[in-house]
Amino acid sequence: MSAVRRVPAGSDPVVEAIRGAIVSGEYVPDQRLVEADLAERFAAGRAAVRSALIQLGNEGLVERIPNRGARVRAVSLAEAIEITEVRMVIEGLCAAKAARRVTGAEIMELREIRERMAAAVGAGAVVTYSELNHRLHRRMLEMSGQRTAEGVIERLRGQSVRHRFRLAMRPGRPSVSLPEHLAIIDALCGRDPDAAERAARNHLGSVIRALRDTGNSTSIPVS
Repeated sequence: MSAVRRVPAGSDPVVEAIRGAIVSGEYVPDQRLVEADLAERFAAGRAAVRSALIQLGNEGLVERIPNRGARVRAVSLAEAIEITEVRMVIEGLCAAKAARRVTGAEIMELREIRERMAAAVGAGAVVTYSELNHRLHRRMLEMSGQRTAEGVIERLRGQSVRHRFRLAMRPGRPSVSLPEHLAIIDALCGRDPDAAERAARNHLGSVIRALRDTGNSTSIPVS
């Protein structure tokens, strides 16, 4: 089951709708974003759509091409590495905070995610595993209570969504990342901030190594 994306209070619904479509992979890198089409799909005025595209451009999700309109911004290999390096630092911080704040109910939720992730890898259900992967990272950020970091990571993950999906589909990749994710969950459930930060950084460090190993390959892993 796909995780329900939380909409921040007071946010622009048009911005959230277009951002959600980009983050979910509905709109792919280099795809044109036609204002009239977006206005019709999201039942919004052209001015609201234009304003939303400007904001998403400031977030690095959209780029505007003179005389050609807007499109979903593609991420280069070099930038993908930089994004993952930043995520490694911020998510390590959030993992430590989450381990200090985690509640009994949240521990039960994490253990359920743990079981489902292991079962998905065992069954070869890569799409389910990818969804659980995203849910784990999102819930860890929410549990941390670090709202500034949560917003930053959301934007960074949105920029690299294409590569995240490609990584999830690479043969053997779930078997590599599963023990890394289980280590994060075990540290959170054990309320061990140091172990949680270390596990989160180790996981994203392995992603960085995988990125560098791909060189200029079109199959670039980012999550």
